[in-house]
Amino acid sequence: MAKNQAVPASKKAQHPLDRIHATHAFIPGGLYKPQLKRSLEPISERMALGQALREHCSRESHAEWTAPENRPDPLTLIATSNRGRQAHLVPLRMGRMAASPFAFLRGSACVMAWDLAQLPDTGLNVVIDGDAHLDNFGLFGTSEGNVVFDLNDFDETMVGPWIWDLKRLSASVNIAGRENGFNRRERHSAVMQSVSSYRRAIARMSTMSALELWQRHTLAEHFASEFSGDGKIRSIIRKAEEKALGQNNLTFFNKVMEKGPKGLRFRQDPPLLERADEKTKSALIDALTNYSQTLSPERAYMLRRYRVVDAAHRVVGVGSVGTRAWVVMLIGNNPDDPLFLQVKEAVKPAAAPYAPAIPKDFRHQGRRVVHGQRLLQAAGDPLLGWTMMEDRPYYVRQMRNMKGGVPTEWLAPAPLAFFAGGFSALLARAHSRTGDASVIAGYCGNSRALDEAIAEWSEHYGDQIERDHQLLLKSIKANKTQAEPKI
Repeated sequence: MAKNQAVPASKKAQHPLDRIHATHAFIPGGLYKPQLKRSLEPISERMALGQALREHCSRESHAEWTAPENRPDPLTLIATSNRGRQAHLVPLRMGRMAASPFAFLRGSACVMAWDLAQLPDTGLNVVIDGDAHLDNFGLFGTSEGNVVFDLNDFDETMVGPWIWDLKRLSASVNIAGRENGFNRRERHSAVMQSVSSYRRAIARMSTMSALELWQRHTLAEHFASEFSGDGKIRSIIRKAEEKALGQNNLTFFNKVMEKGPKGLRFRQDPPLLERADEKTKSALIDALTNYSQTLSPERAYMLRRYRVVDAAHRVVGVGSVGTRAWVVMLIGNNPDDPLFLQVKEAVKPAAAPYAPAIPKDFRHQGRRVVHGQRLLQAAGDPLLGWTMMEDRPYYVRQMRNMKGGVPTEWLAPAPLAFFAGGFSALLARAHSRTGDASVIAGYCGNSRALDEAIAEWSEHYGDQIERDHQLLLKSIKANKTQAEPKI
């Protein structure tokens, strides 16, 4: 059943979605209001409901991709997404997107959102990441000092179809394979492993206790053994973990700070890093004061030990270029106690026009990002919160909290397929936290039907991404799109 396709009135009562939604197992039925008096249907019954959805949206239907005749010009969609961004940084965004098809995929979430909305959908909505490509999984430090693998970057998080996340991840696996020189068979195999891993993981989650699911996280040192990685995989993970352990407040301090006549300040590196003027710095302090009210009381109390030293605007990412992103340096108990907070503008998700309305309580876009991250990420940032500045919504998080990633751009077929599979399992866990894994597992099934379908779709959609990327290159060369650096 295609998205928004009406169910005939004569059949609506029999539609399995009606029975699924009656269980309050899926959003918005029971996300924030516990249904403590209801009895829980057996896992077998919930899996059967998921399986019944195949009659309305077959697994094989996910193999289809042909650009619709009414498909908007992707460059027009991107230009629309640039509205409201800092105009002087838009050429930098376009230049970064032009670097490669993968970079284009990263920056063109608005294009893929329109495309995904035209495709078959089960009707099952969870809290999705919204931008679950390969580079948005990585390593993070927990409050206990451990390093774990998890999702990253929740700017696009919202309520939407679980399969949108899986398809965006699959498309990124296909494009990464192309850029790494894989042939079609190798790309197909990598996506197959990714979807198969999601399918098996969601089945495992369906039998876990709710408490175990919410407490479960994946230590970096266990990642290889959990997903059957070999010695080469373990070496890649070990190097990534070592690098993440070196990413902390002190190393970031040495990279971006300098001592001038008036004390510590950020080094100027325009347009990537530019110090804030005194008026903006004062506004940031006020915004952080309000942000502290969104933290847990003990974290807000801890923040009282810090004072703001300096602030700067810092350009980050590909899709985020042009949005307002500030980094604030604070000092705590002594000069060797720096804390860096990122204050990042939160804008409406690219897929918002095609998904259920954002609940009223989360129309503050910063709050939406924060709650999405808290729901999806197993090891969260204790200093995550939200605020307003100059009538714009922001969210706040720590900078350089033992963060790292796996450099997928040079991986051979087997390692790339391994990480694609491991990341898909993390995605399945995230989806299971706000949706019923039993129902999704029932739909996915035990066969390779869904794996084959999405692998086929990813190949066709990979061709589409390359065509769209070429459109951008031609527009830049014809001086119709401004890009820096000029290609």
